[in-house]
Amino acid sequence: MIHTIINNKPTRLFLILSGIFITNALIAEFIGVKIFSLESTFGWKPAEIHLFGGVYSFNLTCGVLLWPVVFVMTDIVNEYYGRKGVRFLSWLTICLIGFGFLMVFGALQTVPNGWWITSKKEVGIDNMNTAFNGIYGQGLGIIIASMTAFLVAQLVDVFVFHRIKKATGEKKIWLRATGSTVISQLIDSFIVLLIAFYFYPKWIKGQGEPWPFDQLIAICIVNYIYKFIVAILMTPVIYLVHGMIEKYIGPEKAAEMKKAAMADH
Repeated sequence: MIHTIINNKPTRLFLILSGIFITNALIAEFIGVKIFSLESTFGWKPAEIHLFGGVYSFNLTCGVLLWPVVFVMTDIVNEYYGRKGVRFLSWLTICLIGFGFLMVFGALQTVPNGWWITSKKEVGIDNMNTAFNGIYGQGLGIIIASMTAFLVAQLVDVFVFHRIKKATGEKKIWLRATGSTVISQLIDSFIVLLIAFYFYPKWIKGQGEPWPFDQLIAICIVNYIYKFIVAILMTPVIYLVHGMIEKYIGPEKAAEMKKAAMADH
């Protein structure tokens, strides 16, 4: 039975796409604690974008390195497996991210071994436990914001993708894939920062002061400029992946799956 399932090409393809999707989503959540300078990484001068009386550069969370891949995978799954496929995968990912954070929370509660705490002093880390807690101990507000933004953005991506495909048919893959990603990334960018750094501190005492609203919107815009550019640059990748899938499962089967995916919606 298992041998038959794995040998079924559409099923195997879904497993591969799901694996890439979930792995990227989980990694993005955990590396997102680091903020990096895009310009400095490439040796460029700061962009110094003037917004709402402030000056902003591309200081981004490392999570943005992987989220474009997640949204491309969303569109591919949407194309061949429809709304139900994306919905199933989205909820599964949310559950696994929640499980991951629960396990990390459990690890943070453990008592560190004495020699381990000072085991990295020679490389400049005086307290390994403090470093571990600092990296993995993300606030509840960020977790809630990230998971909410992910789920809402996925639903928006599915809706926009199918609306565009219904209007254009099988033509203009770039429009439905890139268009849905650009819109869903906009939603994702604003929800994360609004919940984590504006509403959550307002609702929960002891979480610090909310960011000034104009500063928050400015940072959202700068983050989105990056995501928009990356979404456009990822367009050739979408065609490449489509070509690989068509070759793998065959044009006839691919057409059958696409038809079923649209009917499912």
